Amino acid sequence: MANSFGRRLAARCRRVILYRLIMPVLRAKTPPEYTARSVFVGLLVAMTPTVGIQMAVVFAIWLPIHYARPQWDFNVIIAMAWTWITNIFTLAPIYYIFLVTGRIMLGSEGGLTGYDEFAAMLKKSLATDAGIVESLWIYTIDLFRIWGIPMFVGSVPWALLSAWLGYRWSLRLVNRFRRRREEKSAARRALRQQP
Repeated sequence: MANSFGRRLAARCRRVILYRLIMPVLRAKTPPEYTARSVFVGLLVAMTPTVGIQMAVVFAIWLPIHYARPQWDFNVIIAMAWTWITNIFTLAPIYYIFLVTGRIMLGSEGGLTGYDEFAAMLKKSLATDAGIVESLWIYTIDLFRIWGIPMFVGSVPWALLSAWLGYRWSLRLVNRFRRRREEKSAARRALRQQP
C-alpha cells in the first residue's frame, strides 16, 4: 500500500514538473533568452531562505525591470513557477545545506548541528496555530534568531550557481525544442509538396 502511494506521488510530481515547469518554458512564443531569464530569476529566488514570500520577491524584481529595463524583462509567471523548487518538502535539506555552507564561508564550523536536530528545530518553527501572515512572521524571526546570517550567506553561492545553470539549461532546451519543431515542420511541408 505504501509502495503504491509512493509510485502515485512520484508520478504526480513528474506531471507537475513537466506541465507546470518544463512545458511553459518550451511553449513560450518569446525569444529563448526571455524564457531563460525567467528560469534564472525563479531559481535565483528559489535558492534563498525565503519560502513563503518567494513569488512576491519575484514580482518585486520583475516590476522595476519590466518598466525600467525592458531588455532584461522576463516572464513573471514562469519565474514564479520555478520558485516552487523549494517548498515544504524540500525546505529542510536545502536550508541545512545553506546553513552548513554559510558557516563554512564565515569560518564558524563550530556548533554545527546535525541534520536531524536542524530538521526538528525547523519543524518546531513552522508548527504554529497562527494565521498565515503571523506564521510567516514567526518563521522569519525564528530563521534569523536560530540560524541568522550564516543561512543567508550560505544561500548566495547556491542561488547564483543554480540560477546560472538553470539559465544555460533552459536556453539550450528551448533552442533544441524549437529547432526540432522547425525540422519536423519542414519535413511535413516537403512531404506535402512531393508529387
